[in-house]
Amino acid sequence: MKIASRLFQFVFIISAAIFSGLSCGKGGGGNTPPPNPCAGVTVSVTATTANPSGPGTSDGSITASATGGSGFTYSLNGGTFQPSGTFSGLAAGTYTITARNSNGCTGSANFTLTAPNPCAGITITVTGTTTNPTTGGGTNGSINANASGGTGPYMFSRDGINFQPSGTFSNLGAGNYTITARDANNCSGSANFTLTDPCAGVTITVTGTTVNPSSGTAADGSITAAANGGVGPYEYRLGAGAFQSSGTFTGLTAGTYTVTARDSRNCTGSANFTLTAPNPCAGVTINVSTTVVGNIPCTTPPTGSITATGSGGTGPYTYSLNSGSFQPSGIFSNLAPANYTVTARDVIGCMGTVNVNVPNRPQGPLFTQVKTLIQNNCIVCHNAANPNGGMNFEVDCNIVNFKNRILERAVNGNPSPMPPTGLLPASERQKIVDWINAGGRYID
Repeated sequence: MKIASRLFQFVFIISAAIFSGLSCGKGGGGNTPPPNPCAGVTVSVTATTANPSGPGTSDGSITASATGGSGFTYSLNGGTFQPSGTFSGLAAGTYTITARNSNGCTGSANFTLTAPNPCAGITITVTGTTTNPTTGGGTNGSINANASGGTGPYMFSRDGINFQPSGTFSNLGAGNYTITARDANNCSGSANFTLTDPCAGVTITVTGTTVNPSSGTAADGSITAAANGGVGPYEYRLGAGAFQSSGTFTGLTAGTYTVTARDSRNCTGSANFTLTAPNPCAGVTINVSTTVVGNIPCTTPPTGSITATGSGGTGPYTYSLNSGSFQPSGIFSNLAPANYTVTARDVIGCMGTVNVNVPNRPQGPLFTQVKTLIQNNCIVCHNAANPNGGMNFEVDCNIVNFKNRILERAVNGNPSPMPPTGLLPASERQKIVDWINAGGRYID
């Protein structure tokens, strides 16, 4: 009986399902979508809020309610939905509450919780005492700060970043400092403090007497310095040397020196002192006498010379020509005709100068006779426009340089006589011979 009854129930259910499927929809398609239950439904979310009691606390809450359906559940910031619209244990911030009705339709709204400002109306006042550094450039100054107007205990900072329980800051140099105090509620206030260098406005004046060295190379000069304007006792140093209690410095050569004085507070002042060596040449006149030998034209190298002798100072002397190097000898040779400056210097360094002209030596009488007969007999064939054989006898030095050619042609007729009209008279030829025998120079 039970088996037959169960079989009857199963057949009935299948038949009902088939009958239901055949009767839905016109045309027998069966694809019409179900209606949207949220169409035309607006879910609105409202709430009451309770702000947290202070910064950093999490005792705020939001109690939300919704309209636009029934059977609502609620979610905080996309979290799990819950039947209650109350969310507690919240810190300051902005939250999103989403409500969902029984048909799955949703709506959202944002709510902001703010923490009260514990520093509203609070003024943290910072006061303190200062101790200035006791020496110039020193770092033994300090600031002792106190705070009021907030809720203790206070923390203190010199840089606004690193705080400490104590308001005392030590090992400070001169300068401006800002001290910040922060109370238990993190409310803060600041004050500026100035530490003054003890040398501010202090002028250390250094005076002294000098003793010049006895000579240009001696190291027996001295400086004796004294200071005022500060708080003694003073210390002194020469240049970049070490400080000493005495202001006297000895063993000095000629030169300029800087003496610095330092008082008991490390305030300093300086002065320059110049030691001058006596002039060893004061009253000394170096005289330079010269002997000049003129240059012989048409010679290479030139043959002019100057012989200089110094006097009036302390020998031995050295000599210079035209500001050149000094040499022990006063003889300058191979000089071309020109103006020269000769300087004599004694062993002390005293100097004297003289201007000297080296001239060309004049024509000799024998050369003058030969030049005249050449001009009278040879210029026609040996001139600048027609220098036969490469010889232009209009130039004096060409006569000197070609003297052997002149001897062979005009005296010996070798290979042919010159001038072409025949040899010169014997007296004229003798002038050539006499000049060449004398040296054949411009000055002969």
